[in-house]
Amino acid sequence: MNPLDFADLRGKVAVMTGGTGVIGVALARALGAAGVKLAIAGRDRAKAEALADKLNAELKGVPGAGTIVGLGFDVLDRAALEAARSEIHERLGRIDLLINGAGGNKPTATAPAETLQPGGDLASSFFAMDPNAFDDVMRLNFTGTLLPTQVFGQDMVGRGGVILNLSSMASIRPLTKVAGYAAAKAAVNNLTLWLAVHLAPQGIRVNALAPGFFLTEQNRFLMFDEKTGEKSPRARKIVAGTPMARFGEVEELQGAVLFLLSNLSRFVTGIVLPVDGGFSASSGV
Repeated sequence: MNPLDFADLRGKVAVMTGGTGVIGVALARALGAAGVKLAIAGRDRAKAEALADKLNAELKGVPGAGTIVGLGFDVLDRAALEAARSEIHERLGRIDLLINGAGGNKPTATAPAETLQPGGDLASSFFAMDPNAFDDVMRLNFTGTLLPTQVFGQDMVGRGGVILNLSSMASIRPLTKVAGYAAAKAAVNNLTLWLAVHLAPQGIRVNALAPGFFLTEQNRFLMFDEKTGEKSPRARKIVAGTPMARFGEVEELQGAVLFLLSNLSRFVTGIVLPVDGGFSASSGV
């Protein structure tokens, strides 16, 4: 990727939560190539540091590439977030860009059956789902976006900046089974729009990205049969409902992210951008 395509990003300081996952790695690679000084963060600092070292080695030959550092903290721990902000200031500078990528689902917040048919078993339905699991998923996805925004976003006050939240296609078209995850990401969308209005006078833009179906650690258990490795019935339905007839590749998120973070989108705020191969446009008929 040519960093000159997004030249205004060069030298900007960014922090990305959830940066050690499959999507985070692809985005970090693109941001580094564009010259962004990036702190990638996950729960496991050693993993984040090893990833940063790997990406820095890859980017060595890219003119103007940015520096990547790895951090470890819990996005639900405000004190840890504040300590991370201080470290970022020391190592990279004040924060210009925030990518809220932390999130995920739990099997216990996922219904075993897609619908409750007449005479169906309540134990396989919404009525048997664990409310504590719903709360965990809501906290990870929604509160895990709210708190980093409160802490890291303060650097942008009076200076301007960009906040990008990673949402999901499930937030736009609620999907069967993943009730907790869909509700949590819908809340992220609502917060995105609210913040876009609230922070506009400060020159802070706030948008969200809603990926369609990309294979990640969080959704693999729903997409493939553990024993055979074959696509699950659910995965086959997803591909059939996607006009481009395939899963996305994580690198296909890079352009949308760079667009939303750069001056190419300087009059864009308060949107949720689908990158979904046409899934949200199709009725399936």
